[in-house]
Amino acid sequence: MVFLGNETFVRCAEEQKRYDECTSLMMCVESATTHFDFLKTAFPSDYFMVGSSLEELTEMLTNGTCNVVAHEKSFLYDYELLNDGIRDGKFVLGTQLKTKEPHAIITRNNDRQFSDIINRVIQMLFYGEEQGLTRDPNKCEEYTHLTLYEVSDLRFLNAIDCVGNYGDIIDGDPDNRGVNQINNGTGMLYAIPFGNLEKDAAVDQTSIDTLAKIRNEGSLKCGIVESDRSEGSIQNTGKDYCRILAAALLNGDPKDVVFVETGSKINSYIELDTGRIDVLIGDGNPRKFDLMRSSQLAGFQFSTPYYYGASSDDGGVSFYSIATREDDALFTSFVNCVVLATIYAQENKIEREKSSEMPLVSVFGSHFNWVLRDAIVYSGSYEQVYLRNFGNNDTAAFRGRNTLNKGGPLMLSIPLI
Repeated sequence: MVFLGNETFVRCAEEQKRYDECTSLMMCVESATTHFDFLKTAFPSDYFMVGSSLEELTEMLTNGTCNVVAHEKSFLYDYELLNDGIRDGKFVLGTQLKTKEPHAIITRNNDRQFSDIINRVIQMLFYGEEQGLTRDPNKCEEYTHLTLYEVSDLRFLNAIDCVGNYGDIIDGDPDNRGVNQINNGTGMLYAIPFGNLEKDAAVDQTSIDTLAKIRNEGSLKCGIVESDRSEGSIQNTGKDYCRILAAALLNGDPKDVVFVETGSKINSYIELDTGRIDVLIGDGNPRKFDLMRSSQLAGFQFSTPYYYGASSDDGGVSFYSIATREDDALFTSFVNCVVLATIYAQENKIEREKSSEMPLVSVFGSHFNWVLRDAIVYSGSYEQVYLRNFGNNDTAAFRGRNTLNKGGPLMLSIPLI
């Protein structure tokens, strides 16, 4: 969410100032939205009024009922009347993002294979836009009967050939879609909202056993993929994230990590699949292992990347995540929350000495309330982790995507064919 309207009052809204030149601030916001929830906590109720749609908010702004509109950035750009107002200098668009509203397709935790298919389809849409591929009915293939034995046999290009690419679907000005644009090398560090971390734990027995097993054994087994291309700083960053995960799991103790050299990629994933290690790091190109392969391995899940490499000549982007087993949804969420915590800490300027400002957590059970605080008291923010492993010399690594996203392109095209 951003603010749009009279320049003076947009600045007032961004600074949450209500006196002097800001006395007449009046904001319009759509009811029953996260934007409305934000304004309720940031301003007294007599400084905003609600409407039922963006069209109504626009009318209220243009007729002077309010002097600022609070809404999603890309929607404001796409609404022609407001866009005309920006071009004519009548309105300005604020620079501060006040809320995040990522939209996703929700699937059941007990059907990870179907979830993988959904993710592959969405990734294919991004790839199609980047490569200029668009709808082509002549190439749209219908399945007359399903004789597929593996998900990887599905023709994911059908998503583009039959429907179109991401840009075709989302529509709007491709240069003014904010985070909904294909990333070309700018900051990708984006902490999605944690949501309600204080609700009662709702865990399956497998995940309870995994978390309890690690805590009872008193150590985390972290496998490391053997790689010729992963430079020392990237590998050390992966090891650091295993220590951060150990701190979150083991009451703040980052030392109890058993690092296991697991050899080749395929052997590393076999070790993870059989449970001889708890997590796996070091694979900068994990695409082929996300889907279940009945003849070899179950599929795997991957956390938010902790490091993005440079784009290769063929358009591919290497990225490093923490891999977990597909059948352990809650442990996967736990691992992902810990990685996101370092990015969240950087966004909110929380360093090690301010770790108590991290939110408490109860969704993983009563024994893990302090996981995010325990993680950050060891690691600090993402920036602190990065500097600890790469130093101040940015020429030692490709920093581009490893910076905070500030509203720019966030959709990463990953070649899948």
